[in-house]
Amino acid sequence: MTAERLNSLRYRAWRRGFREADLILGPFADAELAGLSAADADAFEALLEVPDPELYAWILGREPIPAEHDGEVMRRIAAFARSGLSPDGLS
Repeated sequence: MTAERLNSLRYRAWRRGFREADLILGPFADAELAGLSAADADAFEALLEVPDPELYAWILGREPIPAEHDGEVMRRIAAFARSGLSPDGLS
């Protein structure tokens, strides 16, 4: 992944406009993006297109994840949030 794409995805993860999602996706991006494959980066980017309330509900397990987004990256984000590594204390 190019540095430009990495920076763009990281920026978008931190500045979604929904604080709760920012505080999960931003730290996840900081910790995990550089190690993602191109396909996983594509999946992460697709998740960034999902409206915040929907994505946040999936992350917390409040709503089922649609098949098109139910993959490794989504599971890693949800696990990251549950682990308490995100600074909003959602563990």
